[in-house]
Amino acid sequence: MIDIILYAFGVMYTPGPVNAICLNSGVQRQKAIVGFCLGVSAAMFTIFCIVSLVGERIVNQTLLQWTAILGGAYILWLAYKVFFSTVSSEMGANQQSLSTRDGFMLQMLNPKGLTVALPIATAQFPSAGITGGYIFVWCTILAILAFGAPLVYFVIGRLVGRNISQTGVLNLVNKLMALLLLFVGLNMAIRPVLELIRSCGLIMG
Repeated sequence: MIDIILYAFGVMYTPGPVNAICLNSGVQRQKAIVGFCLGVSAAMFTIFCIVSLVGERIVNQTLLQWTAILGGAYILWLAYKVFFSTVSSEMGANQQSLSTRDGFMLQMLNPKGLTVALPIATAQFPSAGITGGYIFVWCTILAILAFGAPLVYFVIGRLVGRNISQTGVLNLVNKLMALLLLFVGLNMAIRPVLELIRSCGLIMG
């Protein structure tokens, strides 16, 4: 069963849009991050439970395409919010703190969540004999693991931001993070949008 933990840890704790947003929040010295992490954890618990119960029957290419499109659109919206937020010298980060809803929605629309859940729920759980009520126990364990990933990146960001006192530098970090999120959002959404258009016969290729 240790292989389940190792695989989940390896995917959850690698850089991604959720972890990058938390890293930036730490650099900007925001104080409220626990709610966001709870939202991410709740989303992963929901994803693991759904995939465990229905498996590959609903997780098809079309669902992955639409998840990527909606996730990309949500990340582009976050990029807009981050780009036009400002940092004050008195408060550090004057931008709106990330909420539990933000964490839940972003993780639910993040294809990386399905990437973690699908092989674990459909292959590793059955091979390890995890069935019935034990599925929910393991979904809870993995959700707790998911809570720690953005929190770790937030702490790293705080350690980095502690050495940055000039608001101009913090604002520059905000702009760079927004551009990174813009790239991530476009990269996530463009390909499935083109595939969807092609499948509808609206473009040739």
